[in-house]
Amino acid sequence: MNIKKQTFIVAFALFSLFFGAGNLILPPFLGFNAGEDWLLVTLGFSISAVIIPILAIYAHARLQGTILDFANKVSPIFAVVYAVFVYFIAISLPAPRTASVTYEMAIQPYFEISSLWVSAIYFTFVLIFALNRTKILSVIGKFLTPLIVLILLCIICIGLFTDVEPMRASIFENSFTDGILEGYQTFDAIGGVVVGAVIVVSLALQGKFNYEEKKSMIAKAGLISGIGLFVIYGGLIALGAFYSGTISVENRTELLTLLSTKTLGNVGTAFLGVLVALACFTTAVGIVTGTADFVKGLAKNSQKAYTITAILGCIIGVAVGHYGVAYIIAAAVPALMFIYPITIVLILLNVVPSKYASPWVFKAVTIATLIFSIPDFLQFFVAEGTLNEVRAIIPLSKESMGWVLPALLVFVLANLNTRGISNKTN
Repeated sequence: MNIKKQTFIVAFALFSLFFGAGNLILPPFLGFNAGEDWLLVTLGFSISAVIIPILAIYAHARLQGTILDFANKVSPIFAVVYAVFVYFIAISLPAPRTASVTYEMAIQPYFEISSLWVSAIYFTFVLIFALNRTKILSVIGKFLTPLIVLILLCIICIGLFTDVEPMRASIFENSFTDGILEGYQTFDAIGGVVVGAVIVVSLALQGKFNYEEKKSMIAKAGLISGIGLFVIYGGLIALGAFYSGTISVENRTELLTLLSTKTLGNVGTAFLGVLVALACFTTAVGIVTGTADFVKGLAKNSQKAYTITAILGCIIGVAVGHYGVAYIIAAAVPALMFIYPITIVLILLNVVPSKYASPWVFKAVTIATLIFSIPDFLQFFVAEGTLNEVRAIIPLSKESMGWVLPALLVFVLANLNTRGISNKTN
């Protein structure tokens, strides 16, 4: 197989990896709320939902390692703690959200059944597939993504070329930063760190390419898949914005269903719901299996640890998954405000040239990010106004991005300090 053909195969795999079914409900509602500012939120959303995740894949190409390698330069203990947090968040929020999306898009509109029952049945099947691994999900996945993308392109093209009323004004104070923060909800930066190694390992097992070929191949594949994600996300955001002056909705799934009905009719909407449900299911199995594999590795390859983790993960899925999508998204915000800044910083540090990312720089920048993320995290647990004085003196803290400038400043100072020490030694 030649490199060009393999590059496109990897690009499709990456696109499928990042384009989760839950992700497609986020962009239309973001555009709906942004209205006339839809271009600004598209740029912001693309930074956290496209560029950063693709950079995570590029970092994997350089590291040729696992999630632990992303944070090992901070310290091996920190790497394990960080990985545990990431997997716990993944199994507690995005995994249950797949059940909630399935219920709201594929079950609730057509059947009278409680979300708790659906969540219980859903995660029973997730557990069965997680404990009895089969290739059927990977086979289904190869057909699901193209079908969903084809339907979405039809919805976007038909919707954007239909005459609609003028767009409404944006409800956001800062559309650009709100776009970035909404991109957190895709969990794709975390996904890139967690499962990006799968691409690297798959290429390594073929034994046909050297390090530089794999690095170049993954970089090009990342660019191709990134363009694809940008087109879909941008189209869905624009579609939500274009219809913002003509329809009234209260949640993300309702908007996507309504847009689908307006463009493809009831049959098309029902078909999309089924495809989304299947794609959600494969995502949930992947998260539960990946988390169980990680714990199994920590427990010295114990199959018992794998089974217990899978069972606990599915119990959490049932407990959280019966809530509405809007509730789960809101509940995820504090956790994302804590883990996402650290994840972004680790990705960027693993991308920059090694001479600018010594262990000392890793430690300093990560600690600074952690400290200045605390106010953004704590604002959800203290009385309103309690942290106003603290947040007032931190640049961008009002936009819940108070960690950005301190992390950048520490990165520069730490590198200057490293150069100074190096010059004295020489």
